[in-house]
Amino acid sequence: MPLPFLTADRAFDEAADDLALPFDDRDAWRRPYRPGPWRVGAAALILLLASYVLVAAVIMALTGTLPAAAACLGGALVAILCALRLLRVGVWVSARGLRRVGFFVTRTAPWQQVVAVRTVQQPVRWLGLPRTVQGQALLLVRNDRAPDDVPALLTTHNADFLARGEAFDHAADAVEAWADEYRRG
Repeated sequence: MPLPFLTADRAFDEAADDLALPFDDRDAWRRPYRPGPWRVGAAALILLLASYVLVAAVIMALTGTLPAAAACLGGALVAILCALRLLRVGVWVSARGLRRVGFFVTRTAPWQQVVAVRTVQQPVRWLGLPRTVQGQALLLVRNDRAPDDVPALLTTHNADFLARGEAFDHAADAVEAWADEYRRG
């Protein structure tokens, strides 16, 4: 079964030099980069934990303690859903706008509300934790909100780009290319 949210479109890799937008269906939401190893590793660990909990649920069901087995099954399903949601977190683009998918909240900004998408040097959170380090961030400037009100779309120290500076530059350039294309249109 293909998992389109797990891999970025290959066309972004092929069009890295000219930053063209080589898509026939531009209305489909797509992530212009691959999820980073920290995000994929965390999801894999959660899925590993879920597999152990599922085995425990089967053992409990075979021994006759059905309420405990149901609780384990429910916990495993929650863990699987959390792992899948963790893999979907990131920035997605389409002809309709720019979408920032968080773990709990998804926000979409139509291209008409986007003033600029730019990369700035600033303190950023390390892997989403309270600790901040100096890094780069891709910011979205909207005409309906104050610039300080919008969180960074991508940073060099988040789970997708930690120790992958070139991948951050490529993803930031791709998002900026989408913004330039559709803000003009």
